[in-house]
Amino acid sequence: MTGHGIGVGRCGIGSASEPDLRFYFDPVCQFSWLTSKWVRQVVAARKYTVEWRLISLRIVNDHIDYATHFPPDYKASHNAGLRMLRVAARARTELGQPAVDALQASFGEHIFEIPPWPDQRERSDTVGSPDHVARILAAAGLPLELVEALDDTSWDTEIQAETFQALALTGTDVGTPILHFEPPDGVALFGPVISRMPSPLEAVELWDHVTALARFGGFAELKRSLRERPQLPVFDTPAGKVGMLEDWHHGSPQVQR
Repeated sequence: MTGHGIGVGRCGIGSASEPDLRFYFDPVCQFSWLTSKWVRQVVAARKYTVEWRLISLRIVNDHIDYATHFPPDYKASHNAGLRMLRVAARARTELGQPAVDALQASFGEHIFEIPPWPDQRERSDTVGSPDHVARILAAAGLPLELVEALDDTSWDTEIQAETFQALALTGTDVGTPILHFEPPDGVALFGPVISRMPSPLEAVELWDHVTALARFGGFAELKRSLRERPQLPVFDTPAGKVGMLEDWHHGSPQVQR
């Protein structure tokens, strides 16, 4: 999935100066990836426009003690997400929003649309490494020198500002993705968090339901902490297979059955 073809101006809902949706993503969030695949289905059906924006789970959780709050692999994963967002920030500055569109799609393809990792160590050593990101850039058709941004912390100020901007729209007790509908005046929500890939018809129906909730004044939350492991190859849960049920608390899962 290349993801090319999402424009910059609004098409069909409001003014030409704003997209239909601003989608805040962290490359290492599996739910952000699955939701983005759903959004791309809707874009293809409705000719809507999306602006991809950056939010870092590492920055969101900067105040948290990872050792006591999260599983052992989370800090490395969130750090990898921040490093890859530096590449996205540089790509946007030098090449514009279409580069972020292509890069977001390529991130997901190379992190989640792959066979399961043999072990967590190999995953931590690979995801976000220079060689890994070079392959991601090549698949997206982007200059390989963008990989130099991985360790360039000068981009962190921009990423932090965009992260705080997203949290200002939703409140701070959220994760990723954050979707800002009909910006700048529309409502922003955390989610939807989905674990199954809808059919094209279901995708549009789900979009209509979600946007109806977003447009209802005073709507804040529908929630359940039980989630199926997403239908993604990296979790050995292909389309058509129902993932293991997990109970998520404070941003991490506990296996239920």
